[in-house]
Amino acid sequence: MPDAQDTVRHLPMDPARWAGRDDRAESPRALRWHQQVQPAAQWTPAQRGVVLQGFACDAGVRRNQGRPGAAQGPDAARRALAHLAWHSACPVFDAGDVVCEGDALEPAQAALAAEVARWLDAGQGVLVLGGGHEVAWGTGQGIASHRAGQAAGGSSRCWGIINLDAHFDLRSAPRGSSGTPFAQIAADWTARGWPFNYGVYGISRHANTRALFDTAAQLGVHWVEDHALAPWHLPARLAQLAAHCAELDAIYLTVCLDVLPGSVAPGVSAPAAAGVSLEAVEALIETVASSGKLRVAEIAELSPPHDEGSRTAKVAARLAALLTGGLARGLAKGLSAA
Repeated sequence: MPDAQDTVRHLPMDPARWAGRDDRAESPRALRWHQQVQPAAQWTPAQRGVVLQGFACDAGVRRNQGRPGAAQGPDAARRALAHLAWHSACPVFDAGDVVCEGDALEPAQAALAAEVARWLDAGQGVLVLGGGHEVAWGTGQGIASHRAGQAAGGSSRCWGIINLDAHFDLRSAPRGSSGTPFAQIAADWTARGWPFNYGVYGISRHANTRALFDTAAQLGVHWVEDHALAPWHLPARLAQLAAHCAELDAIYLTVCLDVLPGSVAPGVSAPAAAGVSLEAVEALIETVASSGKLRVAEIAELSPPHDEGSRTAKVAARLAALLTGGLARGLAKGLSAA
């Protein structure tokens, strides 16, 4: 029986999250994120931009026996992002948070899916800020809803999922968790007759059982282990990623912060002993962004209670800015193609 405290709330943009120094006395171009991000309520259909959608949730991490704290991730990411210099080529709108209280995971994921589909249908780029990686099932459902609408209208696109992660997140369990989202997406997309194009970069052999490697092989998943993304291997891996992107029409790129070394990103549910360098992660993101096909991006597993010195939040903000630029490129390509 669900508990009375297991509920879902929708919170609008909180202006207090967007605050920082003002350098406009130096130049009108000396802008920071907190001065440019707009409430989603101010968005109009004539605009094309990137929408930030938060998913404040710990339920999936708890179910997966991880360290909770990711529900505070969207707030911490915004506060860190607020201070960064503004270089975006398109407007950015903050749609606030879907908040999962208690164990209301499935309703929260459904609420997130509705928001993702809404903004995709409106022609916007979407950057989701988690939350544990259970956020991906909500995002994946939103993409599926959008794709189904396109197919009904006679348009069909080949979507691919690229995950920068130490884990496959292909677990099989009676209930969804932060360890199951891509198994859930695989089952859903396959049932709809869509290919499951899933590639994972940064897999830790020591954090995934043989059973998970077997599942990945059965599903035709492409994966690259963390050690294969060392500097001397990276050019070849980037070339392979670029070739894969060329085969797709649209891309959903999700970044689990536990792909990074624990020394760089301590504020996650499961810090990595080795991980993939920040430089390599940024190069992977830039490769996807350069394709012009990025439509949905996501950052997962930021857990502020475990984040010494807010190091992980600062990394998340840097990656969020990079992903926003990639989404802007995707919007520009989509508009030019139209």
